Amino acid sequence: MAEPVLLDDRPDERHVLRRAAPHLRPHRRALITAVAVGLADSAALVAVAPLVGRATDALKAGDRTGLLVAAGALVALAVVQLGLARSGELLLAKAGENVVRSLRERSVANLASAPLRFLESHRTGELLRRTTGEVAALAAFVRMHLRNLVSATATLVFTLCLLFVYSWQLALVQLVVFVPPALLAMRWFQRDASAAFGGKATAEATVAATFSETLTVREALQTAGGLPGWTRRFGRENAVAVTAARRAIRVENRIDLVSLIEGVALVALLLFGGWQASHGDITIGTVVTFVLASRNLFDSFSDLSQLVGHVQTARTGLARLLDLLAATERVKPKAPAAASPADLPARGELRCEGVEYGYQDGTRVLSDVSLAFPAGDRVGVVGETGSGKTTLSKLLCGLYAPDRGAVTFAGTDLRELSEAELRRRVVLVPQEVRMVTGSIARNLELVHSAPDRAAMERAVRELGLEDWLRDLGGLDAEVGVRGERLSAGERQIVGLLRAALADPAVLVLDEATADIDPVTAARLEHALDGMSEDRTLIVIAHRPATIARLPRVIRLEQGRVAGRMAHHS
Repeated sequence: MAEPVLLDDRPDERHVLRRAAPHLRPHRRALITAVAVGLADSAALVAVAPLVGRATDALKAGDRTGLLVAAGALVALAVVQLGLARSGELLLAKAGENVVRSLRERSVANLASAPLRFLESHRTGELLRRTTGEVAALAAFVRMHLRNLVSATATLVFTLCLLFVYSWQLALVQLVVFVPPALLAMRWFQRDASAAFGGKATAEATVAATFSETLTVREALQTAGGLPGWTRRFGRENAVAVTAARRAIRVENRIDLVSLIEGVALVALLLFGGWQASHGDITIGTVVTFVLASRNLFDSFSDLSQLVGHVQTARTGLARLLDLLAATERVKPKAPAAASPADLPARGELRCEGVEYGYQDGTRVLSDVSLAFPAGDRVGVVGETGSGKTTLSKLLCGLYAPDRGAVTFAGTDLRELSEAELRRRVVLVPQEVRMVTGSIARNLELVHSAPDRAAMERAVRELGLEDWLRDLGGLDAEVGVRGERLSAGERQIVGLLRAALADPAVLVLDEATADIDPVTAARLEHALDGMSEDRTLIVIAHRPATIARLPRVIRLEQGRVAGRMAHHS
């Protein structure tokens, strides 16, 4: 069998913008407009230096008219540049935020539709980090640094063009003294930046994943005395994260050398420019222009050098997010060829033919399983732990796709059904029902039919759960964080109510009555009896009382069907 697609801890960061292009394309008009305004803003800023140089020459020559014209132009330019700067900042921030929002929505949508096997192959904290932490870092970069990046780059390019127009000799001296050492410093930074920032992101994701798991198993850690050992593990991973962060800071500090190089370049400019001016090769205004323009040059380069760390962080985050999107696109179920709702009956036979499945190559969990569940069938599935019962339940519900064979509903392969149509036909109530913080009603809303309160109350009556709901406090009773105020059995009852509201043709219960008190188990079993008779009910269970209520039983042993029998009470 094929191994599940796994995320890359350190995805390739080369050509990351090219890979992001499909996600930028829907926003290209807004991005182009924002960048164009930003370029105009930078051009206005660069134009200040030659106007000051012209004013200097006019002052030296006693040209009052030329001085007034230059001063008026400077005032007008300042007003225009202020408006362009404000507009460019708002436009670029808006466009960038829209891109980030679309990436966030795409990643969440991809994860929501990703196969269960992909999700189970990754730690929750790692997926959480990529869909929240990396997106948040991108959003912060857009809000605080994207405009500066565009402005600094444009100002640098425009300033270089201006310098060569005024004096190519002086510009060449400036570049020879400043650019090679500055590029060497930047190259030194770039050499280790990818590994440093990538290692930092990976270490932080590991800490986030372990912390998330700590919250999940906190009760087990406390009752079993495993908290000290787990704390030591968390401490080791946290120490690795701190070390990675320190390495990233050391690498980022290398770009501070650029400030020293700037000072040397300015001294060279004044010496060579003064010598040329003394020989009449250039005017004093040209030297002034060069000094001011060089300040723009240095500031732009300094801004870029300061932004390099933020750019690298954003680049790493974007690469990790694109890796998530690419991986979830690869595992996304193909669009059904597919049976339309009109082709499928509301009720039908669920069948698996020659089904095989394994989690790793060479290890079969299920082998050559062929079963048929006619409409309205009520059957129990039993077997020892590890016999493949839970895996079978996920295959029957379409959460896993078989490696060989097929699972069909009314003759249609589950893989050919859209997610919405599949969930209208087959629903699984797992052993551990997931809850969200809020009321019973809010938790019952988590089905595709979006039931109103009348539908919820009707489902409670049909399953004979009025007393249970009244004792709990009604539909508005709070369940606590992730349902912690409810017992395991009560969470199972909520899961069963959700299934009743979804009204599937087939309902699969995976160990619904395991490890819950007898009173709640009896109530749950009674509720099962209240399910409509034309619904297929497949119950995976160990409790004899649960199995006794079902007319037939299928036994699994080591991933194979070991027997079928009619059960007699």
